[in-house]
Amino acid sequence: MYPVIITLYTMGFFKSFFSGKPDNPEVEKQKAAKKNFEIFKYDGMRAQRMGRADYAMKCFTEALAIEEDFETMGYLAQVYIQTGHIDDARQLLERMTGLEPTHVSSYLTLANVCYMQEDYPAMAEAAKKAIEIEEGNAMAHYLLGKAVNGQGDGIMCIAHLTKAITLKDDFQEARLLRAEALVKMAQYKEAQEDIDAILASNPEDESTLLLRGKMKEATGKADEAEADYRLVIGLNPFNQQAYLCLGKLYMGQGKASDTITLMDEAIEMNPDFAEAYHERGQAKLMTGDKEGSIEDVKKALELNPKEMDTLSGQYGNQPLTRQTDILGL
Repeated sequence: MYPVIITLYTMGFFKSFFSGKPDNPEVEKQKAAKKNFEIFKYDGMRAQRMGRADYAMKCFTEALAIEEDFETMGYLAQVYIQTGHIDDARQLLERMTGLEPTHVSSYLTLANVCYMQEDYPAMAEAAKKAIEIEEGNAMAHYLLGKAVNGQGDGIMCIAHLTKAITLKDDFQEARLLRAEALVKMAQYKEAQEDIDAILASNPEDESTLLLRGKMKEATGKADEAEADYRLVIGLNPFNQQAYLCLGKLYMGQGKASDTITLMDEAIEMNPDFAEAYHERGQAKLMTGDKEGSIEDVKKALELNPKEMDTLSGQYGNQPLTRQTDILGL
């Protein structure tokens, strides 16, 4: 009896093998799906490395339609962020935190995405989750500091950033943000310590030099502030903030002509610099050049229509006439 069964089974096996017909269609279907998933996933990875974000997004989306793979979700979230699909990135990251609630990196990335959306309470929540999982994570404390800073709580911002710096002494981003918070609170001595620490390791850090200039300006050291702003422009002639800071310093000193010359230089470097046209328009208005001022206002509005509310209310410290007059219509 047994030999017959074995013989029949063996014959059936060889028949299936040589005929190419699957014994179990469902198993073969699963194998095909797995193969397709891997093709889409790895094609997406290659496309991402080659800078083809659009194709990578399609591949990862197709892969996830076959299988909800955590790693692939992470790749797709990266592509979403790179291509500015911030809402999609947040939704995907929230799914990821649900799938793996103890994966710290997902919460850190989610916190950064919430920061891009200026959703500071959600950012703080994500950072706190990361800290609950890994209390010694310096980045999580830094992100929590950024979140509470966005909510206007300078004291707690400094507290969280201090924790981050304690965990990672060379955490330059945390030191810079803490220095900015201290400057806002007029704690200049403490801010100077962070500024000095950053510049000791990177003497040409533009953001730190700008902050030092602002602090000098706030403490009445206009010449030293101007030197810092000029230093940044010398390091990077395309640093728009340096031009704006120096231009505002000149305007505060009543040096409208110097502001115009400076903004001419800024606009030559970057013809689409809306704020430079704005500043130059203010300066021209102060010098009595109303026609030139109107032209600069029009250009600033063309480049950045969101400035309409600001410019139509009060231009500099001088009341404006009707909006139609400002626009020259």
